[in-house]
Amino acid sequence: MVRVSTFYDEIGGIDTMRRIVDRFYEGVAEDPILRPMYPEEDLGPARERFTLFLSQYWGGPGTYSELRGHPRLRMRHAPFVVDQNAADHWLRHFRAALDDVALTPEQDAQFWDYVQHAAQFMINTEV
Repeated sequence: MVRVSTFYDEIGGIDTMRRIVDRFYEGVAEDPILRPMYPEEDLGPARERFTLFLSQYWGGPGTYSELRGHPRLRMRHAPFVVDQNAADHWLRHFRAALDDVALTPEQDAQFWDYVQHAAQFMINTEV
């Protein structure tokens, strides 16, 4: 069986995803708007879930779905107030994370486009 190269493979697989997610959560850990949305004392489980989700989304292993089922992102975030301010904070930390990895301009643009769309999709509160 021949494995088709995916975006996940092209950007460096799990190592790159972990670097992006780790850098993202460094920002979240200190963010007064976002940190309360992560009720676990340790951000480790959230980091792992996000790494698995992004890996699967971009063509990596299907481990996220195997462990957690369908992503149901809006449902999982429904208990939290996600307004434009929260989305902006989320995007700020994600931009810093993408800036820390050596993606090509085309890869960065593709990832950033998805992230911007995802941030807007998650808004559940108008303020």
